Formats: sequence, C-alpha cells, structure tokens
Amino acid sequence: MKANAHGFITAVGRRKTATARVRIKAGSGKITVNNSVSLDYFKKKILQMDLEQPLDITGNTGKFDVFVNVRGGGLSGQAGAVRLGISRALVNYDETLKSSLRTAGMLTRDSRQKERKKYGLMKARRRYQFSKR
Repeated sequence: MKANAHGFITAVGRRKTATARVRIKAGSGKITVNNSVSLDYFKKKILQMDLEQPLDITGNTGKFDVFVNVRGGGLSGQAGAVRLGISRALVNYDETLKSSLRTAGMLTRDSRQKERKKYGLMKARRRYQFSKR
C-alpha cells in the first residue's frame, strides 16, 4: 500500500484527451468528481456504472471514498479515465486485486485517439460530395 501523509492512495487514468487524478481513502463509498457528487457530474446511468465497475469487481463497494479531478475530453472519455484511475488506485492499495481487474480489462489503457483531418477531405476520411454532371 502506497499511501501519502494524509492516508490517500493516488493514481492517474487517461482516455482520449481526458486525464483523471484519483485519490481513494477508506470511508463510506462516496464518489466525488470535480467537487460535486458523481451522480450530478455523470448524469447518464451507463457512465455512473463505468465508475463503479472496478469497485464492484473487487468487492470494495462502499469501502472507499473516491475523490477525482478530471480535465479534458467529453463525458465518455472522462468516465473511462476515472475508471482506469480507480482501478490503478485499487491496485496500489492491494496488489492481490490486480489479477481480477486485469481479467476484466480494467487496467488496460484505451489508446484509441481521434484521427486527424486530412487536407482535401471534410473530416478524417469523409470526402466532399462528388457530382459527375
């Protein structure tokens, strides 16, 4: 367990252009994202489930208070970054949780990025409409 002076275990998660700095501490299971309750920040149910997945898999639901600062990207990318950050923080807390999180795919960084726009095209691959006549 790698806790700092205040009893927090920290980790960083990234997805697309979002970066989440996660701190966990033994507590009642409260998840705070950017100083607001996670239910207020991530309003969609699927994104809320994304955050709770690592805790559910390891059986630590309600055992940790999670504090998250997340920046960049959209809500989906931010939720993925938070999920990876929570997973890494749990592994920092207890190394035995690593195998269960690894098999569930929670510790794999999703490296997919938006493809850049090319000149002569509307988007990355979308061409302008062609008219023969």
